[in-house]
Amino acid sequence: MKKTISMASVFILTLALAACGESTAGNDIVEKEKTKSTIEEIKERGKLRIAVFSDKPPFGYIDENGDNQGYDILLGKRIAKDLLGDESKVEFVLTEAQSRVDVLKAGKVDITLANFTVTPERAEQVDFANPYMKVSIGVVSPKSGEITSTDQLKDKKLLVNKGTTAEAYFTKNHPEIEQVKYDQNTEAFESLKDGRGAALAHDNTLLFAWGKENPDFTIGIKEIGELDFIAPAVKKGNKELLNWLNDELEKLGKENFFHDAYEKTLKPTFGDDVKAKDIVVTGVKEK
Repeated sequence: MKKTISMASVFILTLALAACGESTAGNDIVEKEKTKSTIEEIKERGKLRIAVFSDKPPFGYIDENGDNQGYDILLGKRIAKDLLGDESKVEFVLTEAQSRVDVLKAGKVDITLANFTVTPERAEQVDFANPYMKVSIGVVSPKSGEITSTDQLKDKKLLVNKGTTAEAYFTKNHPEIEQVKYDQNTEAFESLKDGRGAALAHDNTLLFAWGKENPDFTIGIKEIGELDFIAPAVKKGNKELLNWLNDELEKLGKENFFHDAYEKTLKPTFGDDVKAKDIVVTGVKEK
């Protein structure tokens, strides 16, 4: 009887050790997956996923052939080329302004490039890389009813896009002004054309481009609030990709990439009314 109990004990101990070994091995695999770098994951996937706009020309938009075009697109392709060796190895994920943080948090993209203005509130949720553009808020209105001061917006409707710095600025600094908010840029601008608001507030760089195509409107307020910077963003805490991206942006600045991209994508829209130096930042933190 004692021998039988002893053999049973040995058998149980063996099973326990084996299970422990399997558990340890399983944990090692899980741990290995956890420690796999983001860049390794991107290379294994063979695609760099970048969030961009579909309706914000000349920065990010879909052309008549259904292709992504614009300043952000040119930058995204170059980043993919330098990371994966081929600019075609990029997947552009279309997003709206209010979703630019969420797509990073949910792991749907690796980088957000959608004309993303750096703000303290956003920096609490994502990590911004070095800037590549500078921008201010502007206000566009019909020439027949030009708005040149925020005082003129009292008792009038101001059109804005959800999740933009324009929305945040007017909410904080001019709560007395009624805002009509839209998800999409195209929807907001069509509403301005239809007279559903006295004016529209947005990035002045976008307004300069839109104004060129719509001569019945004028940017009566060219700058309001502080000068802001536009930069790529990565998921909060992703230091590896952030550091790689900062090195990449600095390299591109030294190569004159940003000025070349301006000439190709922005100057044809802006003409001589806007200068590259007013928009371009060369991939380094400005003092």
